[in-house]
Amino acid sequence: MHFEFTAFPRGTEGRGANRRLRRSGRAPGIVYGGPGEPQAIELDHNALIHALESEAFHASILTMRLAEDAQQVLLRAVQMHPFRKEVLHVDFQRVEANRRIRMKVPLHFANGENAPAVKLSGAIISHVLTELDVSCLPKDLPEFIEVDLSELALNQSIHVSDLKLPGGVTAVAHAGFDPVVATAVIPKVIEEAVEEAPVEGEAEAAAPAEEAAAAAGAEKAPEKGAEKTADKAPDKGAEKGGKREEKK
Repeated sequence: MHFEFTAFPRGTEGRGANRRLRRSGRAPGIVYGGPGEPQAIELDHNALIHALESEAFHASILTMRLAEDAQQVLLRAVQMHPFRKEVLHVDFQRVEANRRIRMKVPLHFANGENAPAVKLSGAIISHVLTELDVSCLPKDLPEFIEVDLSELALNQSIHVSDLKLPGGVTAVAHAGFDPVVATAVIPKVIEEAVEEAPVEGEAEAAAPAEEAAAAAGAEKAPEKGAEKTADKAPDKGAEKGGKREEKK
């Protein structure tokens, strides 16, 4: 997908000027990199918000028309308002056709419902990574990278080294580290429920045992009460009899 947008030179800078610019329906920004000097720009805010809703706008070579000049740029940073749907500032970087660029590309997961881990074992596929850091020439930059899950088995994982990258695109490695992209596991909650469930024979044997314990408790309760009554009754009678004799 090809994106083209229009930007305008921004004559004033500073917090106050940017606030006035936003109130007028424009978003402040900057474009830098390449052979040119950094330049302050402004864009139509509503058009920018609409473009930002597209995933491809974040990971594609964009054509920016600025003062009747077309430049190839990448979206590098977007600063949003904490709770309003408002762009506070946006950064673009110029790209050169013969220089490699580094970019985070989104991952699209496919065929998860056909994976053996899901169909045969009832596992859940966890997407550990949702984007991949790649290096390539601007012309080779993909909008996304597809991750095929059709052969993922239980307790197996797909690593970055297992991905089929487009021609001219390489994953940015970090000291030989090969991150996990997706893995298939059975949720721990389900495993604990299976382990704690009693066997049918054990459940049947447990019921008579509980009944016997309850009956034994019922038999012991009256005995304790009887002992207390027997102990106390003679004492009270003896005390009263003794007092009557003294009175006589």
